[in-house]
Amino acid sequence: MEQLALTVAEACAAARIGRTTLYEAIKRGDLVAAKYGRKTLIRVDDLRSWLARLPKIESDTANASIRQSSAR
Repeated sequence: MEQLALTVAEACAAARIGRTTLYEAIKRGDLVAAKYGRKTLIRVDDLRSWLARLPKIESDTANASIRQSSAR
């Protein structure tokens, strides 16, 4: 059966991020979490969606082209 929700520790391991980063995203409202008793759960779909919305890193070749154009 496919997992529908992850614990904080499982979500951190799956996303390769620390607990503080995860809790900060929840606090800012960027990542949705649910409570079940004392346990905080992150839905797998919400974690995937949050990761997809993170800013992209531009490649060095694109940055080099921009620097060369502006230097002229």
